[in-house]
Amino acid sequence: MALKATIFRAELQIADMDRNYYQDHSLTLARHPSETDERMMVRLLAFALNAGEMLSFGNGLSTDDEPDLWQKDLTGAIELWIEVGLPDEKSVRRACGRAAQVCIYSYGGQRARLWWEQAGGKLDRAANLTVIDVPVESSQAMARLARRNMRLQCTIQDGQVLLTDGQDVAQFEPFFLKAPRISRGA
Repeated sequence: MALKATIFRAELQIADMDRNYYQDHSLTLARHPSETDERMMVRLLAFALNAGEMLSFGNGLSTDDEPDLWQKDLTGAIELWIEVGLPDEKSVRRACGRAAQVCIYSYGGQRARLWWEQAGGKLDRAANLTVIDVPVESSQAMARLARRNMRLQCTIQDGQVLLTDGQDVAQFEPFFLKAPRISRGA
């Protein structure tokens, strides 16, 4: 018998002063049986950093042809494709061909650095690719915030991210392994 996803619910308040985005989101996250709390919370971080009316979670680990998160315009064109983890270089190149902007949130400390050393040279030519590394201390602190029912506040100011449940805090400062050469727009 196949294991089923575990459902997590998050009430997420976002105050993104860098983008002037202030919104509350009621989110349902399905954590695949092979997914850790750490990865799920990095997905939640990626949502908070890119939140908008059209951003949604993809089928992620259960579907090879979908990202962890994506944003489509009203015509169905993919504006933003977000992957979490250490995707293979071929799938990243394919995503760069399908979406206006691709963003990868890598995590895992030394494993992430080794991944980028191997894939970075091949992916450097992708003008629409951003790769952000989440320091292991930050991703592990976010994992400690994971609960089946979460009430979280995320504050983003001057590139600094503070995620809290009111008691515990996780801080994150994006470390760009690769910045895009084109902009996503306003």
